[in-house]
Amino acid sequence: MDAVPARARGYVTGVALLSALCLLPLPAAHTLWGAPALLAALYAACEHVARRRFGGPFYPVLLAGAFLLPPSAAALVAVPAALLSPVEHRPALPRRVWRAAQPALAVWAAARVHEGLGGRDTLAGSGFPCTLLPAGAAVLAFCLVLTALDGGLRAAAGLVPLRRAWRGLLARFLAPVAVHGLAGLMMAVLWRSPYGPVAALLVLLPMCVSWWVFAQYHRERAAHQATIRALVQAVDIKDGYTRGHSERVGQASVLIARELGMDDDRVEVLRFAGILHDVGKLGVPTRLLRKDGPLTPEERRIIELHPEYGHEMVRGISFLGEARAAILHHHERLDGSGYPYGLSGDRIPECARIVAVADAFDAMTSTRCYSRARPVEAAVAELERCAGTHFDPRMVGALVRALRRSGWHPAVTADEPAHDSPPVERAAGTGASR
Repeated sequence: MDAVPARARGYVTGVALLSALCLLPLPAAHTLWGAPALLAALYAACEHVARRRFGGPFYPVLLAGAFLLPPSAAALVAVPAALLSPVEHRPALPRRVWRAAQPALAVWAAARVHEGLGGRDTLAGSGFPCTLLPAGAAVLAFCLVLTALDGGLRAAAGLVPLRRAWRGLLARFLAPVAVHGLAGLMMAVLWRSPYGPVAALLVLLPMCVSWWVFAQYHRERAAHQATIRALVQAVDIKDGYTRGHSERVGQASVLIARELGMDDDRVEVLRFAGILHDVGKLGVPTRLLRKDGPLTPEERRIIELHPEYGHEMVRGISFLGEARAAILHHHERLDGSGYPYGLSGDRIPECARIVAVADAFDAMTSTRCYSRARPVEAAVAELERCAGTHFDPRMVGALVRALRRSGWHPAVTADEPAHDSPPVERAAGTGASR
């Protein structure tokens, strides 16, 4: 326990002692131990698989114990899983103690609430809807205890300030635990039915399948994020003057998309588009990207190829969707004077018009090798001046409204001496944009 702060060690020890008290009095001798033993073994097996394959806890069996057993017996169900499951990170002892104590206390509280509201009596009766109220109260108690203990540990370990230790935890626990609680209630009802424990175990099959699908979805999202991070890091390494620019353009694109009322899926695609809009710079010679002086016409033509390079690079990444069009067309202008194809008006894809405004805004509010950062108000005025010629007025208006509500905190990405140049010429309108 040497690697754990003293306050955290004391906190874990206190929670462990409190959970040990919850095991008292032990279930009476006449209590059948078959149900607690079976549930404990099943919970240990499910928890082991869940942590290895899905990366999270598995509460349906634990909550079924809260609905079926006395509080002390329900608390015992959580202990074998902590003793038997492997611990990935050191120190192992406090982590193992915490894994046993936290769910034991939570399930004890859930069983107490369920029992106090007559839940076990309604479970044995014929009216199934009557079981929902005590079961729901038990699930809420389970979530509250998990939230209280988890926040306390975060504060004791010094991970977050005390005032923020519990922020957002209840919302994070409530939805998944409610689903687990429903599955646990179905298990308990079938357990008490004429079909017995074997039928109750069948509830776990669809639960495991749905969780596997959910885990696959998150793994796929993580792979997408890793792909995007790798591309952005490559661009940042190549063009050090604009490091962080891609992420900020993604954030500004999200502001515009949300202001326009787009659904969450399109907002996510616009975030990808903003982050990857300059990925084509990987195909541009580094000496041009880092050149301090003005660009020659030939150098400008080379840089103007970066949208096509970027589109070709991401052509086969299917999850990007319309973001690929934004990468290709984010330097088009509303009056048709942009590049690479000179599209105008509504012929420019909507996503590209959004990214164009976000790109120009961040370029003007960030220091580059060729220009100093401009105040947000000055950048907004420049965007409004060019609305209708360079930029879509609807996108500019959406960004302005979003900025009034949330503000903007531009990051300085370089401290090189500024070179005089027209702001929009450099930021979004010509091949000199870097």
